[in-house]
Amino acid sequence: MPDRILNALIVLITLTVLLRFLRVEGKWNWPQLKLAFRFFTVQSNCLCALAAALLCLFPGAGWAWLLKYVGTAAVTVTMLTVLLFLGPHYGYRELLRGGDLFMHLITPLLALVSFCGFERRGMGLLPALAGLLPVILYGALYSYKLFLAPPEKAWEDFYTFNRDGKWLISLLAMLTGTLLICLCLMGIQNL
Repeated sequence: MPDRILNALIVLITLTVLLRFLRVEGKWNWPQLKLAFRFFTVQSNCLCALAAALLCLFPGAGWAWLLKYVGTAAVTVTMLTVLLFLGPHYGYRELLRGGDLFMHLITPLLALVSFCGFERRGMGLLPALAGLLPVILYGALYSYKLFLAPPEKAWEDFYTFNRDGKWLISLLAMLTGTLLICLCLMGIQNL
């Protein structure tokens, strides 16, 4: 039962923050939501919320549990990236206020407590590697938008991962960090 409460909180928080993105100066603003979805934070939190909702609806389904794991790994990447890289660069006060406090810290912590404390089932290496998928897919999208997209569809390097041309180092660091997160989550599942 605590897992369902935590999962319901993840869904509720994510929906509330998304609705906040839609309201700009008291008016509905759909383009603002589109802009928000450029960020891995928003995508990972939505994935985790979807998985949390599905796990509430289908608590015994292995596929829902695996999706929750992938979502938990993704929001953990978000949280640790903010705490270890973006926070020192942009400032924690900026990244841990308002809706960002929930997306960068509270929801990831709820997902970790839920998944590691109440949804333990044991895990093999192959399912653990599925946790890399969101980072790989987002990394491909981010790279395309930075280097290959036409100018009208291109993104600025808002994460500054390509600062001074160090995108390969950033890519390897993100993949290595994500793999370590996945292995840690696997280890906790198998305790």
